[in-house]
Order: sequence, then structure tokens, then C-alpha cells
Amino acid sequence: MNKRKKGRKLSRKRDQRRALLKILATNLILKERIKTTRAKAKEMAPFVEKAVTLAKKQNLSSRRALAGLFSDRVVRKLIKELGPRYQQRSGGYLRILKLGPRRSDAAEMTIIELIK
Repeated sequence: MNKRKKGRKLSRKRDQRRALLKILATNLILKERIKTTRAKAKEMAPFVEKAVTLAKKQNLSSRRALAGLFSDRVVRKLIKELGPRYQQRSGGYLRILKLGPRRSDAAEMTIIELIK
């Protein structure tokens, strides 16, 4: 039985798609709020949620796992600020707000932000 493939292609090859999601996640973690298309936001959300969940553990193995994905500055912010901030929260660290279509190509735009 054929099963459906998970995830969106975002009109990119696999390595370009992974790089895009990593850059978007890095910017979201550092700035805590970014504006992007709805498809990119929905595709990036689980990636960031898992990173914040790892940061909540506050141990060496989670720090090493995050260091393999992100730069030192991002890992430091995840461990020092975001991990303690969401310690009591069991999930749902992001909020996606719809903005409407972009004027140039009518792509659905959203703001994705970390909940305070």
C-alpha cells in the first residue's frame, strides 16, 4: 500500500530545503518573531518545537545535539533563555498568525513567533 510522503517540498531540492528551514529556525530563535509564508512557517514549526524541547533538558547530550544543528549563539540562547522560560510548559511554544496574501504573488503570509 502506498503511503503519502510527509512534509512540503517548497520548490527546492532536499539540501536546499534543509538549509532554508535551518536558516528560518535560526532567525526565529534569535529574533523570536519573523514574517514568512504559511507553508514555510508550518514546515519549520516542528523543527523549532523539537529544538526548544531539547533545550529544556539542560544536559550535555541535548547541548551536543543542538550544537550539531545550530551555531553557538543560537545554542546559547536556547539553553540559557528559552529552555528555562518554557520549563513549565509541555509544548506549543510557537504561535502562527495569518496576515493575508502577499501583493506580488499572492502567497499567504504569516508571522510566526515564540510565545512569551
